[in-house]
Amino acid sequence: MRLPPLLVALRPHQWSKNLLVFVSLLAGHQLDDLPLLGLTTLCFAAFCLAASGGYLLNDLADLRDDRAHPAKRQRPVASGALLSRTAAAVAVALLGAALGLAFTVSTELALCLAAYVLASQLYTVWAKRKLALDVVFLAGLYTTRIIAGVVVSGVSPSFWLLAFSMFLFFSLANLKRYVEIVSRGETDLEAFSARAYKASDSQIVAMHGIGSGLVSVLVLAFYLDSREVMRLYANPGLLWLACPLLLYWITRAWTLAGRNQVHDDPIVFALRDPVSYVLLGLLAVIAMAAT
Repeated sequence: MRLPPLLVALRPHQWSKNLLVFVSLLAGHQLDDLPLLGLTTLCFAAFCLAASGGYLLNDLADLRDDRAHPAKRQRPVASGALLSRTAAAVAVALLGAALGLAFTVSTELALCLAAYVLASQLYTVWAKRKLALDVVFLAGLYTTRIIAGVVVSGVSPSFWLLAFSMFLFFSLANLKRYVEIVSRGETDLEAFSARAYKASDSQIVAMHGIGSGLVSVLVLAFYLDSREVMRLYANPGLLWLACPLLLYWITRAWTLAGRNQVHDDPIVFALRDPVSYVLLGLLAVIAMAAT
């Protein structure tokens, strides 16, 4: 069954990224605090609304380039299935609703959400066309969600957890860019004005991404040896099993990307990949056993 064009344009599958707002509660073992959980859920909803509004604005800004893209030209706005004026009106309404919802939680969250929206639009109109800066922006947008969760819950994450997140998200951002470079090919990429990359850059982008992903596992190992983990977990040694699982996921994802078997968005790849669900389940079992 085909979904309505507007729903497709909102990209609800991307809302999974906003689950990062719960990281501070999870890391601080505060998921059983119902008031904080409720406020963080409102934060999650606000980021979902803002993300969908931002995607619509992104589609409008990239209309010409999307129509030249072999896959993105099928998007509702690029294909004409969704009128541009309709997309613009819905985007404004969603962003307004997101800020209004954030204000019901706190002024600080509203400011954090506004900063996220401004940064995402700055990425759309400028940073995504700058070599290397684009992936730094993408990694920062991921991390902003964790910071928003901290703003709501007041549960401060450790230095190691923020460092781990930044390196992991930098790896995923490079994975996204690598897949795009490889999928376009030499001729198309050279003529594509919205990116600062050439087809010959694929190997160096892969090196950046793989290296950053492996560093994230190293940072996780340092975090697991911290006093905070010793305090929060009854059996912290079990958490070390998370390291080989994450190493497996990162190396597998990059290997599949090299075989051109990864979607142009790593989040979509993970949502469609049964192995990712198995690994996530194993990580949950390990965390519960360690607790």
